[in-house]
Amino acid sequence: MDPKEKMRAELKAARDIAAKAEAEGRDLTPDEVAQASTHIKAYEDAKAEFEKGQASADVKAALDAIGFDLGLERTPDGEKAKADSYRQPTKLKSIGQMFIESAEYKGLMGQFHGGQINEKARVQSQPMGVKALITGASDTSRGAFVPTDVTGILELLGRRPLTLRDLISVRQTESDTVEFVQQTTQLSSAAPVPEATTAAAPTAPGTAGALVPAAGGGYKPEGTLAFQKVTATVKTIAEWVPATKRGLADAKQLRGLIDDELRADLAEEEEDQILNGDGTGENLTGILQTSGIQTQALVTDMLTTIRKAKTKVRTVGRVIPNGILMNPEDVEALDLSKPTSGDGQFYGPGPFANANIPTVWGLPIVESEAIAVKTALIGDFSKAVLWDREQASITATDSHADFFIRNLVAVLGEERVAFGVTRPKAFVKATIAS
Repeated sequence: MDPKEKMRAELKAARDIAAKAEAEGRDLTPDEVAQASTHIKAYEDAKAEFEKGQASADVKAALDAIGFDLGLERTPDGEKAKADSYRQPTKLKSIGQMFIESAEYKGLMGQFHGGQINEKARVQSQPMGVKALITGASDTSRGAFVPTDVTGILELLGRRPLTLRDLISVRQTESDTVEFVQQTTQLSSAAPVPEATTAAAPTAPGTAGALVPAAGGGYKPEGTLAFQKVTATVKTIAEWVPATKRGLADAKQLRGLIDDELRADLAEEEEDQILNGDGTGENLTGILQTSGIQTQALVTDMLTTIRKAKTKVRTVGRVIPNGILMNPEDVEALDLSKPTSGDGQFYGPGPFANANIPTVWGLPIVESEAIAVKTALIGDFSKAVLWDREQASITATDSHADFFIRNLVAVLGEERVAFGVTRPKAFVKATIAS
């Protein structure tokens, strides 16, 4: 009897003895204990014999695997034995054809009557060894079945650092328009006033006009104030990209990439608008395009020009400047500048200095690719305000055009903001190179 069948029979006999006693509501008799022990011993002997046979099969499987690793094919049963039991795969046969003609496949199908496999039957064949023809040059190459090693590394092209939003004032709004008031004329008539020496009233002018104060009347000078209301309209900055539903469902990284790229592109456009927007159509009015900001022409060199612009912010703008915005190329030129005569040392901190925040004339330098080369913006950046109406958001829909019937999705990124410069003279646009 097959060891596996003997195991099953002996175990059933032992269980039947125990089941009989349990059905009668009693313990096992001494004879029943002896009989059950005999069956259990026979079961253990059959199990040991089965495990020996299984170990032999494992050894054979290991040998088959070794042959597979060496690129050899096991000879089918009935073939004339060779020096070893493996051979090189037939060159004119595909891997699939070699498998269905192999002894392993025939042995597998021989287990099922008429070659019909029941749906619930467990199916497993012995491995068939073939030489690894990983050439990728023909239809019979095994290279097509080698899985790709997906590393998960995603290297983007990179985007410029954004700095301007961190400099200016950022506030919130729940309206589509924002209003603020600017002072256009400042009091400037204050003067010393002598004691009055007469109580005479003003006299009428000879023709038409204002009354004429009496001399020595001790009149105080009158000052003048003027203001204007400025309205900033909320504008929309947006962009969308098409994607397939399958791509969004099967590749979470793709969805994240779209989100990140869209948000980053919106932020770049926002910085350009804050600085350079011309105010036409849906464009914001940027700092450099705001009416009333000061200008400073190039004087001698970059350092001199920046210093004069700093003075204008202080004396005309009546604020203390807190930064200077420059293009990275101009910052490089500033760092590399040297006196025309001297020991050849750099004006700047030098190549070995640890300057986390570089400065010029006491002002921190902020680099931005949004500002043109040869131009610098000096000022108090708290006087520029961005109002967030709707912060950057991402929306996906298949309602665009015929996307619904094509399984496409439009992924939209947008934000709504308003921007204004509350004190234009707090900024000076300086030309720092010819």
